[in-house]
Amino acid sequence: MTEVEQVKSAGAMTLTEHLRELRSRLLKAGIAIAIGMVVGWIYYPLLFGWLSAPFETVIEQARANGQTVILALTGVADPFVLQMQVAAVAGIILSSPIWLYQLWRYVTPGLRRNEKYWALGFVAVATPLFAAGVMLAYTVLPYGMQILFGFTPAGVENIVSVDRYLSFFIRTILVFGIGFLAPLMIVLLNFAGVLSGARLVSWWRWIIFIVFIFAAVATPTGDPINLLLLAGPILLLVIIAILISLANDRRRARRRPKDQDFSDLDDDEASTIAGLEDLAPVEPMDPLEPTDDSLA
Repeated sequence: MTEVEQVKSAGAMTLTEHLRELRSRLLKAGIAIAIGMVVGWIYYPLLFGWLSAPFETVIEQARANGQTVILALTGVADPFVLQMQVAAVAGIILSSPIWLYQLWRYVTPGLRRNEKYWALGFVAVATPLFAAGVMLAYTVLPYGMQILFGFTPAGVENIVSVDRYLSFFIRTILVFGIGFLAPLMIVLLNFAGVLSGARLVSWWRWIIFIVFIFAAVATPTGDPINLLLLAGPILLLVIIAILISLANDRRRARRRPKDQDFSDLDDDEASTIAGLEDLAPVEPMDPLEPTDDSLA
């Protein structure tokens, strides 16, 4: 255990130690992203083909409808900037297990040895969930762009800058990926004792409302089909998260001793402490009576 981890386990980290810990986590995450960017730079042609595939589908559909859609570079330095952007996207995606692990370790200080496996479990679950959100966005993106380009007036050509398409692509896949991580955060808050399964069930109307609002804002077009394609899987994952939270609450209730179960008490009602009635009453001490210390 490092010195910072020992201080964290003792629960007495100073501001300087927090900043030192943040610097260490950011450095490790930055190195991982940099290595991923090198890989992205090497395999740039292959990655750009994957990124532009949804747009190529839109181009073919536009030609079939008599429209003209072109993906173009408009600046002298744009080819170099484009390759840097693609490498950065590759670095963020490829290094996601590492920076997710560093993020989880920083926001959950003072973990014991057995609780450190939570961080590994978080990464093991968060990575495929994030990847599933990215793949869903990759599938939905062509349909959303086709709807948007369908509003083009007759006789007008669509010349789309590559950097604007790339920013649109990145925003879409990140929003979908983060949306798929929300149910995991619910489970983690339940395991940490912040949210109970019963409380989540009582919030079901607000949960459905928030999920649909998030899907409406996150989808490229906001049409009902794409909205349901995002909101449906997130709602399914949220339901699974609530079921896991309920099962975890029942497990905690079985392991809790009966004399420590205060769930049936009101918030303002004092609980009884077992064994307190067996204690002998303490007689009040006369302040004028000398004590052994004063005689000594």
